[in-house]
Amino acid sequence: MQNKSVLRWGIIGCGAVTEIKSGPAYQKTNGFELTAVMRRDEKLGKDYAKRHHVEKFYTNASELINDSEIDAIYIATPPDTHKLYGLKVAQAGKICCIEKPLAPSYQDCKEIVQAFEQVNIPLFVAYYRRSLPRFNKVKALLEQSEIGVVRHITWHLSKAANDIDMSGNYNWRTDKKIAVGGYFDGLHNNVIYFKTDKSFTKMKVDNMIQLCSNGTDFGDNLFNVKALIE
Repeated sequence: MQNKSVLRWGIIGCGAVTEIKSGPAYQKTNGFELTAVMRRDEKLGKDYAKRHHVEKFYTNASELINDSEIDAIYIATPPDTHKLYGLKVAQAGKICCIEKPLAPSYQDCKEIVQAFEQVNIPLFVAYYRRSLPRFNKVKALLEQSEIGVVRHITWHLSKAANDIDMSGNYNWRTDKKIAVGGYFDGLHNNVIYFKTDKSFTKMKVDNMIQLCSNGTDFGDNLFNVKALIE
């Protein structure tokens, strides 16, 4: 792939996540240009492109992926299609960012990662919270040993039912055929960074991911965990 001064992005999936959180960033970031979007519903796709001043829109993901005027793809669809589209992007030899979670299962995650490694093309997952100030502060405290050696972490998260949950209307985030982990898949999967002492340095990253992806009723990939072992 040749280096370009401007990366021309295409977005697959134009749901709520692209309206405010991620879509505008592909237009406002220096060196980025949002050239095309794709949505299966032609009317909604056309409306999105018009409102966000995007030049082209598609109803077929493969057509966007293989557009010669697109350099990189952001996959913002529900989790069940991340592998399908991710492998197509790798085959097309284009940079890819996939909305969290990378995929609903550990095995699917491995296949996506390996596909991009084989063609030596960058692959990213949209864990934007890692760059927020509060998390950078915690990271700095750990790296500077300001709070000593962390040996144990206890974390609790609770979430009240939202309006969609209470209404009984369809919600893909709780459809086990699309998001096998429910809200854990789409909203609360996490990448955990931690430092360890020497007694833990032999622990493998793959083993940690496998540990958290087995033996759960919430699907194969309850959490995406990456251990940074030093």
